[in-house]
Amino acid sequence: MNRDVVLHDWVVVAIALAGGLAVGLLLRTVLRWLGEHARRTRWSGDDIIVDALRTLAPWAAAIAGAAVAASSLPLTTRVEQVVNQSLTALLILIATITAARVVAGLVQSQTLSRTGVAGSASIFVNITRIVVLTMGVLVALETMGVSIAPLLTALGVGGLAVALALQDTLANLFAGVHILASKTVQPGDYIRLSSNEEGYVVDVNWRNTTVRNLSNNLVIIPNARLAKTNMTNFARPEQKLSILVQVGVGYDSDLEHVERVTLDVVDSVMADIAGAVPDHEAAVRFHTFADSRINFTVILGVGEFSDQYRIKHEFIKRLHQRYRTEGISIPAPARTVTLQQDGLQLSGSSPLPHQREASPSMWVDNQG
Repeated sequence: MNRDVVLHDWVVVAIALAGGLAVGLLLRTVLRWLGEHARRTRWSGDDIIVDALRTLAPWAAAIAGAAVAASSLPLTTRVEQVVNQSLTALLILIATITAARVVAGLVQSQTLSRTGVAGSASIFVNITRIVVLTMGVLVALETMGVSIAPLLTALGVGGLAVALALQDTLANLFAGVHILASKTVQPGDYIRLSSNEEGYVVDVNWRNTTVRNLSNNLVIIPNARLAKTNMTNFARPEQKLSILVQVGVGYDSDLEHVERVTLDVVDSVMADIAGAVPDHEAAVRFHTFADSRINFTVILGVGEFSDQYRIKHEFIKRLHQRYRTEGISIPAPARTVTLQQDGLQLSGSSPLPHQREASPSMWVDNQG
């Protein structure tokens, strides 16, 4: 009779374990099918959740099968309690890891949706993952019967000592959190510091901010320094910006004609060149009677900071060619030299600066 009971128990154990594994495989197959449908949606959060559940569900089914198997065995109360606590703690740890992946993925997805760039503010992702994992471990320890009150006390005292020893590191950490929370800088922004470092923000982590300059080199800036320095963010409040190009024409030019021709060139550049702003309202502003020409400023629109070099390049080429076609002169600087020697005075001008010997005195009048 006892032998029949033992055999029956082992049969129940085998069925429970096999059933748990079978349910786990079935859930994994169903979640794989759900994942294919989730990829077709516009929201990326469902992809993250389904992918995390594909890890959690099979393990949960297997642990449930193991719990049923353990309950069917004639175990002592102490052993049964240890087994149940161990299985529960294992399930909590697996659920914690899954939750950390889901929450970190959602935080990263939210960051991407706000910045619109293929990068992420890893400081928020890492902090979120650490907080969730820490809470899960503490709950698992409490489930195992380990009192976490002394552990929390030790962590508090040890945290104070660590905070005093790592002041610079913590300063960078909180500076990074402040920078991102205030939206002063986001990954993808083009920034320029008062110390002349500039480039695209690649990432903001717990210690520093990584910036990629236009020569494709990485500049590592501590967060505390970034929070203290004067900074220009060329992507805020929007990426579109205006650039100024200085031009000058001769005094004999018809300024109305110059303005029309220049505006026509600006419109062609805005319409043809990638990175320009097609709906930009062209503007020409005369501002200075210089020594040899009338100077004015041309205002161009660009989509983002690095586009300005291509826009300026094409605008200057087209403007120079158009001015030559229209007969508009861009005078070169001229210099008039007056010499006085032995009661004689000689004057001459040259388009380029040069030197002449004179005695006892020489006057130079710049006209360019």
